[in-house]
Amino acid sequence: MLSGDHIRQSLSAALPIMLGYVAIGIPCGILCASIGLNALQVFLLSALFYSGAGQFMIPNMWLAGSPLASIVASVSLVNTRQMLYSAAFAPACKGVRKRLAFLFAATVTDESYGVNTARFEAGDWSVGRATLVNLFSQSSWALSNVAGVLVGNAIGVPLAIAAFAMTSIFVCLLVTQRPTPANLVAAAVAVAGVFACKAVGLGGPAILVGALAGVAAALAFTWVKERG
Repeated sequence: MLSGDHIRQSLSAALPIMLGYVAIGIPCGILCASIGLNALQVFLLSALFYSGAGQFMIPNMWLAGSPLASIVASVSLVNTRQMLYSAAFAPACKGVRKRLAFLFAATVTDESYGVNTARFEAGDWSVGRATLVNLFSQSSWALSNVAGVLVGNAIGVPLAIAAFAMTSIFVCLLVTQRPTPANLVAAAVAVAGVFACKAVGLGGPAILVGALAGVAAALAFTWVKERG
């Protein structure tokens, strides 16, 4: 059972994430408004889908004219890392009620994963408090997206400014990876794949093709290295 002190601990742990989500949630809401989504639709998307990178990708790829299948595939590929985050917390969820474990796993993000991992390693942390960290963060994200829709409709923020937030997310995801040879190969091939697709006029599936090429190249590199 969570006490008032537990709630305060979770809020304190989540506060840096919540403030960061305000900064990137508002641009995301502006982009969503640019493709015709209203505040309720954006709130439901943020509450049910809850993927920062994915929610940035959807309007950006839509505005770029990407086919629906390419958007779905690209967003799904980007979000596969969430399964790894959830799996990493499996030992902590032993003996926890299934509904709570499901809610915890379903609301893990890059940022809350880092915060909760540090708290679990330090000890005296529970899945209940970790889930509250996730939910506090998600609430900030959803409300910031709604604020972005309202701001975008009211003052018309240039899309180029809002769209750069998506780029910044992927830059952050890249620089936080360990600089292993396989990761460097994946990044280089992915960038080359995107540029190659755009150079031949395949702008729609460029992100998906680049991502798949990067993953395939990294796997091939690792396989060759291990056999050598």
